Amino acid sequence: MTTNPPDRPRILLHDPTLRDGHHAVGHQLDAEQLRAYAIAANAAGVPVVEVGHGNGLGASSLQIGRAKLNDATMLTTVREALTSSRMGVFMAPGWGTSEDLKAAVHHGADVVRIAAHCTEADVTERHLGVARTLGAEAQGVLLMSHMASPGELAEQCALMVKFGAQAVGIMDSAGHYLPCDVTERVHAIADAVDVPVVFHGHNNLGLAVANSLAAVDAGACVIDATARGFGAGAGNTQLEVLVAVLERRGAETGIGLREILAAADVAADRLMKAPPSIDSIALVSGLAGVFSGFKRPVLDTARAEGLDPVDLFLALGERQVVAGQEDLISDVARQLKAAIR
Repeated sequence: MTTNPPDRPRILLHDPTLRDGHHAVGHQLDAEQLRAYAIAANAAGVPVVEVGHGNGLGASSLQIGRAKLNDATMLTTVREALTSSRMGVFMAPGWGTSEDLKAAVHHGADVVRIAAHCTEADVTERHLGVARTLGAEAQGVLLMSHMASPGELAEQCALMVKFGAQAVGIMDSAGHYLPCDVTERVHAIADAVDVPVVFHGHNNLGLAVANSLAAVDAGACVIDATARGFGAGAGNTQLEVLVAVLERRGAETGIGLREILAAADVAADRLMKAPPSIDSIALVSGLAGVFSGFKRPVLDTARAEGLDPVDLFLALGERQVVAGQEDLISDVARQLKAAIR
């Protein structure tokens, strides 16, 4: 008597190349670039293609960067290119509003992610409810998650499930985690909720793929990754690498390897000047636990004030700054300069 082998575990890969990647190019992707990558990702069978300003719906601003295209144009362009992949959007309350969510779903968004700082899940309640009412899949994610304990993250994720989230999880926004950190946190979350668990990694310490595998082993089944790692700072978990590694481990992603390699080539040729790399600043950003999107303003400020950017990043890490607090960079730089004198 023979038995059938167990079903291969299914991992859903969520691709924010056209959203997180925007950080790497000052939010300046144009319609042809968006269309070219969306067509390639769709052909590869990528389940969800996320699009938008790097900081999400409604975030285009002088403070953190004006996007080349408005939200409606980005969404319409990508929606037209996706014949089988679903389209995702990201929104952080404070940048985006319920009206932005309604417009996004009107333009074809299937998956809506509502993000909050790791200890502030309560701000997602209204917008998760709106997303569910609009008929979109509602997900809740916690930013800068290294700033909270596993137990705190589990409690915050359970709260988002209570608010209507159909998947919840964490973003390693600063690329600060070691695999053991991911294992501990994802285990705690998976034990606390009965919906899929999400993990989004950054590569500041060179561990994004390893951390993503640790997340899968700990119970996460929705993993974020971008083509060539295109994203803020040192970049994200590299999508085509993760597809290959998961295939080798016997997991099912539904993504064709040859096709995702072709999509990665499109991203390299059409979206970026060069693939992300772990330079000294990206490494220090990860060690300090500071969001990689701070790289350019930190370098500019350090140059203007005659400071070592490493010192400035470490000082910002001590203050636990988060995205949206870029105006603090100058204040911290002046304090450092005064201390040196």
